[in-house]
Amino acid sequence: MPLRSLRHVTSPVFDAAQRLGAPAPAPRHLTLGGSELPVAGSARVYVCGITPYDVTHLGHAATFVWADVLATALDLTGAEVRTCRNVTDVDDVLLDAARLRGDHFDELALMQEAIFDQSMRALRVATPTEQPHARHHIDAVVQLAQALLDAGAAYESEGTVWFRGAGVAEATGLDRERLLALSAAYGDQPDDPAKADPFDVAVWRPSTDQQPAWPSPWGWGRPGWHAECAAMAMAVHGPSVDVLVGGEDLAFPHHAYQSAMVEAAARVTPFARAVLHVGEVRINGEKMAKSTGNLVLVDDLLRDVAPATLRLHLLHRRYADAWDFDADALAATQDLLDSLYAAASKPGAGDPVAVDDALRADLDVPAAVAVALEQGGESARRLISVLRLA
Repeated sequence: MPLRSLRHVTSPVFDAAQRLGAPAPAPRHLTLGGSELPVAGSARVYVCGITPYDVTHLGHAATFVWADVLATALDLTGAEVRTCRNVTDVDDVLLDAARLRGDHFDELALMQEAIFDQSMRALRVATPTEQPHARHHIDAVVQLAQALLDAGAAYESEGTVWFRGAGVAEATGLDRERLLALSAAYGDQPDDPAKADPFDVAVWRPSTDQQPAWPSPWGWGRPGWHAECAAMAMAVHGPSVDVLVGGEDLAFPHHAYQSAMVEAAARVTPFARAVLHVGEVRINGEKMAKSTGNLVLVDDLLRDVAPATLRLHLLHRRYADAWDFDADALAATQDLLDSLYAAASKPGAGDPVAVDDALRADLDVPAAVAVALEQGGESARRLISVLRLA
């Protein structure tokens, strides 16, 4: 059973209406990216999760904490939220890391996933409804590859099933050189002569003796990264989701190809009704990334910083904005949290619904904090509760 239970918490306005026999207030929808996102009954969220080959850094944490707040905001609409956060435990980056350490890739993945889960618990991120693993969805990738072949959206060459990606790249509106650079940076090998177009990507590919392999109609092999997420999303949520979540850096190529594959295979568009792209966390203007070693690790910070302080530090901004991490700024966040606690200790009802409304309005945490500080009492207590800052 999902840990989240906020959908069962009614507002003071609703309670008063029920006591007086008046009609309940109209449900309030969520807005995301400036557009209203009506939901009815349930809300399906797909969060691009981790490739478990190394420790969790602050950039990862920002994405997953924001995904958690999104689920809370959807909860506040009265919908039953089903969050799927995948684990990409079949990936060449993971294989390379395991080889360097002398570990089996499965063992390394399980160990790093356990460390990641511990960090998420410390940051009070609710356990997702579903946590599919790539290694358990190989058959789903094979089915996806066949569907894409049947739809004419892919072709097979020497054991590799290639998804036709020229239109995907063109639809981004980015210039060709930038697209080629991004494709290369994320391992899509645009200069591979085996494919018909530089922007074609592997759905299924052959494995060497040093790589894990599973049987398929095209020979023994393994899935491509974008196809794994597409297949896991379809396996859990079907042909579409309400919100697709990930870091801003995943917009292209990963989210673009994931969405395009599902749409081509399922013939349902759009794959995602809305997208939540979380802004980059940087150090001295440079993106935080494992590949560059430009990292601030969550566990290191939590040795000296309270989890609630770090959580609020990640959230007290607009989710789409890129920002530079500065350890000195954590003291100001601690002061802000202390002010929220002080406001919550004051008597009075305030207007907790105004806190909820701010969160439903494009996840505007700074606005919700301002309401809580101004009104104090129940409003501040409501914010601390829904953002899990207690």
